[in-house]
Amino acid sequence: MRVNRQTADLSEYPDLVVVLLGMRVHKPRGIVRLLGVGPKLYSSQRGRPDGLLAHEDVIWSLFPPHWGARQYWRDLESLEKWTRSDPHRVWWTRFLADSGGTGFWHEAYFARGGIDSVYDDMARPTGLGKFAPIVPARGRLFSTRSRVRDTPPEITPVVGESEYYGSPEE
Repeated sequence: MRVNRQTADLSEYPDLVVVLLGMRVHKPRGIVRLLGVGPKLYSSQRGRPDGLLAHEDVIWSLFPPHWGARQYWRDLESLEKWTRSDPHRVWWTRFLADSGGTGFWHEAYFARGGIDSVYDDMARPTGLGKFAPIVPARGRLFSTRSRVRDTPPEITPVVGESEYYGSPEE
């Protein structure tokens, strides 16, 4: 008997975005952050924000603890809108002020082409960073939209570049 081979018909999702993300503990206090914030953030998907088509929890590793998710979004616009709303906005603002002994990363893959990545306080290379050079997320490389589409974000970022870094890179 042959294997039942199938595929997903994505014709109704021309602007699909697949996001892989993770939070990895790299200091003992990071376990508290992961156990406190991680489940809250990942459970927020249960409310089915507009544009989120599917969410799957992922355990990247048990030691060190490295948990995450794979998400499927209808388009970049709905993903950006959700990341600028609560509870994500609150979590992200706090994380950028203090990672709490963890690192956070995401990689996004776009049906219309392009791949995005960002790695915040990651102690070791992950994903694309295992083989591609890692560079500062400054200027055109600060936001997902400008990294992938070379256009400024349509929605104001939770924390802008000048607010985050203090002044533009010279």
